[in-house]
Amino acid sequence: MQIAVLTFDGFNELDSFVAAVILNRMSAKGWAAHITSPTPLVTSMNGVTVQRQKPLEFAREADAVLIGSGIRTREIAEDTALLARMALDPARQLIGAQCSGTLLLARLGLIGDLPACTDLTTKPWVISAGVRVLDTPFVAHGNVATAGGCLAAQYLAAWMIARRASTQDAAAAIEYVAPVGQKEAYIHQALAAVVPFLPENRA
Repeated sequence: MQIAVLTFDGFNELDSFVAAVILNRMSAKGWAAHITSPTPLVTSMNGVTVQRQKPLEFAREADAVLIGSGIRTREIAEDTALLARMALDPARQLIGAQCSGTLLLARLGLIGDLPACTDLTTKPWVISAGVRVLDTPFVAHGNVATAGGCLAAQYLAAWMIARRASTQDAAAAIEYVAPVGQKEAYIHQALAAVVPFLPENRA
């Protein structure tokens, strides 16, 4: 399972790194989450510069793609050439977006008229793109999921693990990163958010 964590200039560190760390808890089973960017170096909204692990075109071949948020998302959403380099395929890939990343999904035509989640700052932009925004932290429609709020990264990671592995694997990954003394509460909260959207439950 190869995962592209799309990370652009101005990115939110929590969106990219929290999800990547949780997903890489599955490395023993052959999973790998890669920081994937259009340029060799990208700088976060707080001035942290990181080196990409994969170029943006890797998103085309990855088994799953996560799109985080950042302070330049509206600019990226208008860059048609950049968006074309992604060429995502929800028929084959799991695709998740967080906060303003939901705006990119809308621009890519991967949400349509389905309701989605985003953060409160991005909400007006997503609505203006024709998407109905839910006041919830996570929602999934088939192979496409959206989440709202920086710490909702755990829900996207748990959803991907539950979809392509098992809920037990998702619980184990969350258990590892959850605070001591609150592990059961964090596992319950994460699974409560994502399990209703697993295919067997949606049916």
